[in-house]
Amino acid sequence: MALVKFTLDMENPPETPQEYLDRFDAIREEDIDYSDIPEMDDEFWKHAKIVPNPLKPVVTMRLEPETVAFFKGDNPKGYTGRMAAVLKAYVKAQRAG
Repeated sequence: MALVKFTLDMENPPETPQEYLDRFDAIREEDIDYSDIPEMDDEFWKHAKIVPNPLKPVVTMRLEPETVAFFKGDNPKGYTGRMAAVLKAYVKAQRAG
C-alpha cells in the first residue's frame, strides 16, 4: 500500500461539498451520542494543554519589566492575550486613519 501525504494549506482550505454540509445540518442534537466524551471537570482542565493556533506566528520580544507588569496586573494569566489585543487595536486604528 502506498503512503499518501497531504499538507493542508491553512490560507486556502479545501471547499466542503454542499452534500456534506447538508448532511451535517440534518443531524438533530438529540441524535448525537456524547457518552464517550469525558467530563470536563477540574481534573480534566488540570491536565489540558493549550494547542497553539497555526495561523498565529509565535513571536519573542524583549519588553521593559514595567510594561509586562502593567499587562499582568492582578491577573498574570492571559497577559500575552491582552498585549496582542492592544497591538491589534493599534493596527486597526492605524489602518482606519
